[in-house]
Amino acid sequence: MADGLSIPGVTDRYKTNDLVEALMETERVPLKREQEQLEKYQDQQAAWRDMNQKMSSLRESVKSLYSFENPFNNKLATSTEESAVTVEAGRNADFGVFKLDVLQPATADRFLSDNINKDMKVEAGIYTFSVGDKTVEFNWRGGKLNDFVTALNKRGNNIIKASLIGVTSKEKSLMIESLKTGKENRLVFKNAALDFAKEIKMISPSKENVISFPSSVDSFSSPSIQDTSSNLPVLSKNDVTSDGKTITIPSRNGIEIPIPENIRNAENPKIEFIFQTKETEDITKSLNNTAPKETLVLPSPGFIEYRGVTVLNEQSITALSLEDEQEENIQPIAPINDDSYIFVKNTDGSEVEIDSQSIFNDGNTTKISIYLTDYPDAESIVIRNNNTGKEFSLSVPEATCNSESTGFEPNHAITVADDAKFKYEGITLTRSTNDIDDVIPNVTLHLHDKTDKTAIINIDPDTESAKDALITFVGKYNQTVAEINILSSNKPEIISELDYLSDEEKAKEEKRLGMFQGDFSLSNSKTQMQNILSANYPYLDNADITMLNQIGISTNASGRTSGYNASQMRGYLEVDESKLDTQLQENLSQIKDLFGYDSDGDMIIDSGIGYLLDKHLTAWVQSGGIISTKTTSLDSKIKASNTKITKLETQLDSKEAELKRKYASMEGSLNSLESQQNSINNFTNSLNSNKNR
Repeated sequence: MADGLSIPGVTDRYKTNDLVEALMETERVPLKREQEQLEKYQDQQAAWRDMNQKMSSLRESVKSLYSFENPFNNKLATSTEESAVTVEAGRNADFGVFKLDVLQPATADRFLSDNINKDMKVEAGIYTFSVGDKTVEFNWRGGKLNDFVTALNKRGNNIIKASLIGVTSKEKSLMIESLKTGKENRLVFKNAALDFAKEIKMISPSKENVISFPSSVDSFSSPSIQDTSSNLPVLSKNDVTSDGKTITIPSRNGIEIPIPENIRNAENPKIEFIFQTKETEDITKSLNNTAPKETLVLPSPGFIEYRGVTVLNEQSITALSLEDEQEENIQPIAPINDDSYIFVKNTDGSEVEIDSQSIFNDGNTTKISIYLTDYPDAESIVIRNNNTGKEFSLSVPEATCNSESTGFEPNHAITVADDAKFKYEGITLTRSTNDIDDVIPNVTLHLHDKTDKTAIINIDPDTESAKDALITFVGKYNQTVAEINILSSNKPEIISELDYLSDEEKAKEEKRLGMFQGDFSLSNSKTQMQNILSANYPYLDNADITMLNQIGISTNASGRTSGYNASQMRGYLEVDESKLDTQLQENLSQIKDLFGYDSDGDMIIDSGIGYLLDKHLTAWVQSGGIISTKTTSLDSKIKASNTKITKLETQLDSKEAELKRKYASMEGSLNSLESQQNSINNFTNSLNSNKNR
């Protein structure tokens, strides 16, 4: 009797609990009805939230098709030598193809020490390391090598890094490396760091070598590339002189100075010489006065021999002599003033004029500094005096190696700081980093290694990302339409047609089938979306693509011509991938305009499939929109229903307590009467018993 009447010593002889429960069951009908209504409100609210999620997801997909970051502007950059160079193309990059040769990637200083004892103690001091204009400095109190490395790395600040390499069980090698590439970012040791680096033989005083070129004219050769467009004599070294210190090159002379092999193989070689020019009498004056006149010489007339008889031909008679013809056509030789003097000849025979950065002018004297790292294929230096009124003089070239040393050079360099060198469309360029974004607008080059052959870089439209975005849009649209169909119709086949749903998901959807059948706002929304998708958008007078079905997306993209098709009737979209691929390749820009374009010239997109769908969906999902209004209304109904349920439950509790009290009183009275009756019966029986005695 835990849930019914509980009267000590009294059993439920009269079934009062059942009577109370039967009466309360009738009383609970309004409560159950209200609870069912509350559950219905809650299910409807959950359904609207699911619809909001589907529409919001579709809206995001639609917005991405016409916004600034739409996939139709994406560029795809490919390299035929991806192990050496990779490319990133920005959205504003121009389509095209270009050639790139990586001569060398940018490198950073990475120095190793000699083998050192792993238990070595690093002395206290101020340790200073600099890389370019950045400095790392800390006060080391002395301690173990491992602790020193840890302390240095904590303060490295992405400038330098140290690590220990186990050489043997008892010995290690310390590597200190710069984290910045480029020739200008040399790793320099100062203060206690310099003493420590020398102690572990990571560096030693530099031994700068100066190598002189041969100075005799016999060691030179005449320029191999000649200009034959003028009547002047070809360039040669015939009149070139050398006194062992200065080389003199008169007008219309030139020399090719071979670069010795030991210089070409040296580290960071720099070739220097002093170059001067001097005005002289123009040789064209004497050449024009002494132009040679040739005599007409006719070829032999020949002969014929037949059966031992030889017949000689007569010499031809001409009416015009060569001398007369020359007198009429000869033109005076014009003076030449050419500012292109110095070239570097490569091993393939091509010549490159030295750039302006190699020339330093100081009055009438010019200093030439040629870094061979800028000309990795250099074979010789060509001095070409094309001028007819100038004389060149230059000091015998000298090469200095390790000229960029800071007074010390590494003993065990893994790599040495140097700039990246590459050729873009045949133009040699240098940069201090391997990530280069200032050569091609909106394109970033990532250099990794030297190219074995010329890399062909292609900047193409990224049709795959555009296709993925369109297919994603179709999928989200179909999910939204399926949600509308389920909520606005009570046909079970709508759910069975959705093959992508699991059995559990289908059972869940069946409970929601036709939930908003009487709400025409959903079916109207579906109709509006279908109208947007099927409309014509003539954004240009000569546009070829103005409708969605022209790119292979429609309710009948598969091309069915007869029979009933459920997906077409329900409004689901299909994709003809072959047709879509073709259109993306041929009409990408027009497909972009199909989803969003400016119709009135104010530079703001105001029409197109994407724009109009976004506008329609925004009215549903925005704060204060259609779905928000419906869920807010349901919130009020749910709140009122909860209040009513609470009130009914309170009334039912009071009613049940009252019934229990009344029936308990009644049962008590009955029990009391029964007890009195038993007492009377016992008394009567007692009297009868006494009489019988």
